[in-house]
Amino acid sequence: MPVPELAAELALEVGASLAEGPLWDERDGSLLFVDIDAGAVHRYAPATGLVESFATGSTVGAVGLRSDGGLVLALAESFARSDRAGGAFEQVPGFSVDGRAVRFNDGEVDPWGRFVAGTMDREKTAPLGSLYRLAPDGSVELLVSGVTISNGLAWSADRRRLYYVDTPTGSIDVFDVDPDTGAMSGRRSAVEVAPEHGMPDGIALDVEGCLWVACYGGGRVCRFTPSGRLDAILRLPASYVTSVAFGGTRLEDLYVTTASCDLDDRSRAAEPHAGDLFVATPGIGGYAPSRFGDAGP
Repeated sequence: MPVPELAAELALEVGASLAEGPLWDERDGSLLFVDIDAGAVHRYAPATGLVESFATGSTVGAVGLRSDGGLVLALAESFARSDRAGGAFEQVPGFSVDGRAVRFNDGEVDPWGRFVAGTMDREKTAPLGSLYRLAPDGSVELLVSGVTISNGLAWSADRRRLYYVDTPTGSIDVFDVDPDTGAMSGRRSAVEVAPEHGMPDGIALDVEGCLWVACYGGGRVCRFTPSGRLDAILRLPASYVTSVAFGGTRLEDLYVTTASCDLDDRSRAAEPHAGDLFVATPGIGGYAPSRFGDAGP
């Protein structure tokens, strides 16, 4: 039986080198995302078309929302905090990674109000990366080591599972999670992404428990059921699809970021919207992101 296919629309011309990490801010109806290579954080308001941006002075792998209205960020080698617009910017003291070998990549705030972000080998070939958890008091805990390209993270609505991507493995793994503390155990593969779809990158869970997986190099987002079955494909006019997030007033719009950094000149001409932001309405909703410093229900 053929897999249903969906189409996305252009939401915003960004021309990013490596757009990543979209997340919806339900307080003001805006979408945040980063351009990793440019070290920029963008905030896009779909209702008005307004875009606000600020530079971090570093590559920036991910941004999260804080409960007080500010932001938490994963820079190249460290964590940082800022206000909503990038002011009051300060690095979190007492922790950094070896920026000669690795840099921070994707990250998300977990349901317990902590920022979880991982590093990747700058050469993209060796398991030099790790996954870390930043607590609101500034303490940092190592969660996973031996990672090549730490990528997408998504917690189930009942807080009992964490889905996690180390891109070169081609797998979305799942951990069992203690719903009270967030402690992780029992890592195993939940979804194997076939090479013809591309490599798994950013992920998001919908309200039916299905995973939407950005497939880098595949020009698509794949939806997988909890059993790991491919259920739908969202096609994009850009090969390098980086991440996904639900947004909109009812959290029923799926926003998709893309990249242009790995295209040669001929491919750039063929994909003029590589690096832009896209949106689709897949007929299913998702969840608002957690906030740093907010322990949740």
